[in-house]
Amino acid sequence: MQNISKLTVGLGDRAYDIVIGPDLLAQTGDVLGAIAADRHIVIISDQHVAAMHLDTLQTSLTKTARKIDALTVPAGEASKSMPVLAQLLDDILALGVDRSVLLIAFGGGVIGDLAGFAAASLLRGVDFVQIPTSLLAQVDSSVGGKTGVNAAKGKNLIGAFYQPKAVLADTALLASLPPRELRAGFAEVIKYGLLGDRDFFEWLEANGKNVLALDDAAIAHAVFTSCAAKARIVEADEREAGQRALLNLGHTFAHAFEAEAHYDGRLLHGEAVAAGMGLAFDLSVALNICNGQDARRCKAQLEASGLPSGLSNLPAGQASAETLLRHMKHDKKVKDGTMHFVLVRSIGDAFVSGDVPPETVLALLE
Repeated sequence: MQNISKLTVGLGDRAYDIVIGPDLLAQTGDVLGAIAADRHIVIISDQHVAAMHLDTLQTSLTKTARKIDALTVPAGEASKSMPVLAQLLDDILALGVDRSVLLIAFGGGVIGDLAGFAAASLLRGVDFVQIPTSLLAQVDSSVGGKTGVNAAKGKNLIGAFYQPKAVLADTALLASLPPRELRAGFAEVIKYGLLGDRDFFEWLEANGKNVLALDDAAIAHAVFTSCAAKARIVEADEREAGQRALLNLGHTFAHAFEAEAHYDGRLLHGEAVAAGMGLAFDLSVALNICNGQDARRCKAQLEASGLPSGLSNLPAGQASAETLLRHMKHDKKVKDGTMHFVLVRSIGDAFVSGDVPPETVLALLE
């Protein structure tokens, strides 16, 4: 297979490969090999992805799987909920599965989180594979084993750490994304430069337009570099006891915006993260940790990529400072009643702090 790259998430006996390249979907059966051989496979997707790509995936698995079933859920963040999860589990069980079943999460971040949590829960844990179809899922949410659904109190508050058996990132699938979805996913690519790789951020400043234009070499480099960065962090801190919390750069703000927007599609996760990262730099400047020049560079790159860089250009989720702060206090990163933020000393140098005065955050949001 040409133009295919592979890296391993090294987690001992739970290690798995991330395979990246164009036109992988039609080769899924070959790429998965023994993982899929002679198994009952249940593909979980959303209605939009299934309409475009499900036939290709099913055909590619026919020669290796014993049986193939497919289930779909409505597209959108609203499907990351306990009612949808409960119905999905009932539908899978109705297929007569046993513990040898293999689930395939085939879609964006919502499907990956939902199907992954279903795999962690079903029969006390069954194997699953991630085949992410969005840029956000390919570079971030499909890697690392975070699965779950949203709760009334906030985003991702119900779930499990549960690693897949493999991740297949077919970069050709990105061509079917609406431009807004592609830009939202690019926010997570920018994140990896901001939190720990200044050279990559500078490469994105020069090549971001090529990534968004889906230039083959540029998108391959962006996806591989992002996945490699996340893999190394997950290896060091699988369950977010320390270093992995850096991946939440911008997310404390972002989850508050998403909660206020009620997950109704007016605000995409990547857009919320982009605005949150801009605010994380503003907060770091306000605390005299970061210089204004790096904050301006961060915001300039976000805006050049068609993304919000703060509250002023956020498409939805705006509210009073007090309301947003209240959402933040329900975030899963709160410990012993203390909010934790990822702050930045400079581009590429981030750290987690629980010493941020609430009044400073309020002033930033007013």
